[in-house]
Amino acid sequence: MFWINGYRKTLGTYYYHHIIRKTIIAFGTVFNQIYIKHQDANNETYSELRVPLAYGPTQKFLARLTQQADLNKPVQITLPRMSFEMTSIRYDPSRKATVTQSFKASDGQNLKKVYMPVPYNIGFQLSIMCKLNDDALQIVEQILPYFQPAFTLTVDLVDSIGERRDIPLNLDEISFKDDYEGDFSTRRSLIYTLNFTAKTYLFGPISDTTDGLIRKVQVDMYTSTDTVNAKREMRYTVVPDPIDAAPDDDFGFNENWEYFNDSKSYSPTQHIDI
Repeated sequence: MFWINGYRKTLGTYYYHHIIRKTIIAFGTVFNQIYIKHQDANNETYSELRVPLAYGPTQKFLARLTQQADLNKPVQITLPRMSFEMTSIRYDPSRKATVTQSFKASDGQNLKKVYMPVPYNIGFQLSIMCKLNDDALQIVEQILPYFQPAFTLTVDLVDSIGERRDIPLNLDEISFKDDYEGDFSTRRSLIYTLNFTAKTYLFGPISDTTDGLIRKVQVDMYTSTDTVNAKREMRYTVVPDPIDAAPDDDFGFNENWEYFNDSKSYSPTQHIDI
C-alpha cells in the first residue's frame, strides 16, 4: 500500500472509466458526416457521396488500393476515403492541478470522493485519401473553418458521477502529398494529413466517502485585516431549503445576515463565539 498523486491505492486496484475510448469515439464522430458532390458543366449535381470514415492507419488503406486487381472498379466505391488513428498520449503539465485536491460527487444515491483528474493530451491523425483533387478540397474546406485552431467536444468522462467536460480539439498541422508513381495504370492517391491534439483528463479510482454533505456555510467578516486583534463585525450564513435536500433535488437557499459589536470571534473547534 502506498500513495500516488494523493491515492492510497495499489496498482492492482481495478477501475475503468472508458475515457480514452470515449475520446476516440468523439473524435471520429466529428468527421463522420462529410459529403462531396460532383457537378456537370451546367453546375447540376449528378452524384453525391458520403465520405467513408474508418479507424486504422493510412498504410492499411493504401495497401488495399495497390493490391486491388480490378482497376476499372468505379472510383467512388474506393476513393475518397478517410481514416484516423490515435498516435500519442502525453502528460500536459500546463494544466496540472494540486494532486491532493479532491471534490465530492453523487452517483444519484451515494456520495463519492473524487480526486482531481490528471491532464493528458491525446494525439490523433486524420488522413483524407482521394483520386481527384477537387474531392480532397471539398473535404478539407468542410473541416478547416471549424478549427481556429480548436474545436470543443463535450464528453461524458465518468458516467457514474455525471462528470461531463468540454475537451478542446486542436488542429496542429496540415500536410499533403500526391502519391503518383509508375505507369498510367497505377492508381493515383492524393493524401491530406491533419494532426490533432485532444486535451482530455484521466480520472483515477472513485471511492465512497464517509463525509456528510455540507448543509451550512458560515462566513464572518471583519473591518480590518489584522488577523490577531480584529474582531468580527458581520456574519453571513446560508443553508439549503429544505435543509434535508439531496444533491440532485430541486432546492433553494435561506440566507441570513447578523451584525455584532461584542468583539468576539467564532471558534471553529468549539463551535461557539468566544
